[in-house]
Amino acid sequence: MNPRLGSLHTYPFEKLSRLLAGAAAPAHLPPIPLSIGEPQHEPPAFVLEALRQGVTRLGAYPLTAGTLELRSSAARWLERRFTLRAGSVDPATMVLPVNGTREALFSLVQTVVDPSDSPVVITPNPFYQIYEGAALLSGATPFYVNATAATGFAPDLESIPAAVLDRTQVLFLCSPGNPTGAVLRPGYLARALDLAERHDFIVAADECYAEIYPDEAHPPPSLLEVAQATGRDSFQRCIVFHSLSKRSSVPGLRSGFVAGDPQLLRQFLLYRTYQGGAMSPMVQAASAVAWDDDAHVRVNRALYREKFARVLPILSPVLNVRAPEGAFYLWVDVAGDDERFTRELYRAQNVTVLPGSYLGRTTAAGNPGAGHVRVSLTATVADCVAAATRIRDFLESRPA
Repeated sequence: MNPRLGSLHTYPFEKLSRLLAGAAAPAHLPPIPLSIGEPQHEPPAFVLEALRQGVTRLGAYPLTAGTLELRSSAARWLERRFTLRAGSVDPATMVLPVNGTREALFSLVQTVVDPSDSPVVITPNPFYQIYEGAALLSGATPFYVNATAATGFAPDLESIPAAVLDRTQVLFLCSPGNPTGAVLRPGYLARALDLAERHDFIVAADECYAEIYPDEAHPPPSLLEVAQATGRDSFQRCIVFHSLSKRSSVPGLRSGFVAGDPQLLRQFLLYRTYQGGAMSPMVQAASAVAWDDDAHVRVNRALYREKFARVLPILSPVLNVRAPEGAFYLWVDVAGDDERFTRELYRAQNVTVLPGSYLGRTTAAGNPGAGHVRVSLTATVADCVAAATRIRDFLESRPA
């Protein structure tokens, strides 16, 4: 048995199940789960139709590199969405389809980490747990960089010791952030790339929430556009991760892509060829038409905007809560024990949220997730409003 499996931490949702075990929720209140980031909007009809028509493509094994059709759709979307120069993303060498960003984030680290060199993988804190699990199973040591209100919820790059940076092989960034919703600005991303050059590591930018944001005039930037703007025309040391799960509300499709440095992607393709990571032909066909269309994404974004507009006025009088810069989470300061808050809320109102401490690790400065809960506004507008009302009622009925 791989001894590194023993180093993995309990996954947040398993911890949540244990926390709520034995807690009886009110039977007269229908459950409203707001703990997991699983989009519940209606999938676009044209994507489902492309999926049905793609059944005819199941008579052959798919290539791990994917079809040129899909890679080209992803490349043109990157150029269109992030105002990259036309033709600057080569679909043949700079794009690779993946079965959702989770498997790609994990397998990238297995590809690039050299375990013989005391490697470090830097992750934001709090964070998406795959970053840590990938590091541990590759033989690397995770280094947690706190992202708190004091830093605008951006990981404090200047706090990382030079000795750690010298051992770093991968720096994970997430923008908009999970769970905080913070957007990393171009100057910040440029600084990360400068550090990567100086200390010889890769910047892996998880951008799967990049299409969920409140202001149509100010979409979140990508690491790729900052790389290009700073003269890194081949996206040296950069790899970005994108997904249709959030963008198009098709989490069950398990479809995304990675893009960036062609030298890095060449090795990543080699790894995934042996790993067996080829995407189903019918999923590739449906994915291509999804990346080609932006109209359905604006509709999707408007639904999230409506939820925040309806929910925040209900919660703001009773909680320290702010609208995020992106993604579909509320990162709520509960001013106390986040586990206790979660369990008592469930018992009183049958609403499930996720304790923030489950998404962080304890450092010398403490666990930056402690005292917070993550509220995922992925349910219907009506359910999100109902849940917010129940949370308000719960807080107003609590003893002072």
